[in-house]
Amino acid sequence: MLILLPPSEGKTAPRRGKALDLASLGSPSLTSAREQVLDALVSLCADGQDPATPVQNGLLVERAAATLGLGATQLDLVALNAGLRTAHTARADRIYTGVLYDALDFASLSTAARRRATSRVGIMSSLFGLVRPGDTIPAYRLSGDAVLPQLGSVAGFWRENLEPTVLDALGSGLLVDLRSGMYAAFWRPSRDLAKRVATVRVLHEHNGTRKVVSHFNKATKGRIVRAVLEDGGNPRTPGAFADLLRDLGWKVEESAPGAKGVQLDVVVDEI
Repeated sequence: MLILLPPSEGKTAPRRGKALDLASLGSPSLTSAREQVLDALVSLCADGQDPATPVQNGLLVERAAATLGLGATQLDLVALNAGLRTAHTARADRIYTGVLYDALDFASLSTAARRRATSRVGIMSSLFGLVRPGDTIPAYRLSGDAVLPQLGSVAGFWRENLEPTVLDALGSGLLVDLRSGMYAAFWRPSRDLAKRVATVRVLHEHNGTRKVVSHFNKATKGRIVRAVLEDGGNPRTPGAFADLLRDLGWKVEESAPGAKGVQLDVVVDEI
């Protein structure tokens, strides 16, 4: 089973740790592609870091920030990106933060569940393509919808480079796709894989009405991943995964199989 997660927009920058070493990351077939994205991002952000030209620096930093979709209060993230090659790194499961990752809480998983996470969880990354919880990476800022001057569309770039890596990670198992739409665009499973794909939508039910609420969606997905890792089950089909979630206490409704797999609606009335 491979559980695909989106990254978090917010990240925790480690205060100590080794510098980034792309060759040390899992999925070494992506090293060249990762180098291309890293080069494009660092080049964009480093242009405004020369202390000898403060006026020009300001304009270049603002231009880089605009390219990355950052506001006036987030200019420090441009400098963060400029220093990525020498930045401190930590395990990816300590770098990514936010509602989903807080609910999943990698750090408090049992030893067995953390071991399962290492082999069963993959995180889509605009900078690294696909990372595992134990990969050591720096904090960075690069959204999945970014367009970098030296690279073009980040999503388009990864669409051309990710498939062999994801298929290798998946093997013959079930794909549980919990990515948001932005990161689903990095790689889409083929029709041939659909029978092995389960997507999850979380619906908040209140007074007889159901709707998707971002906070409920992210928190519930984090709790689902945590529970599945602790349980240790390894379902092979979307139906078996739905049954596992029911056994773990969730209300789950299955759609008919389609070209994108089987959508599982998890209905909640509270987090």
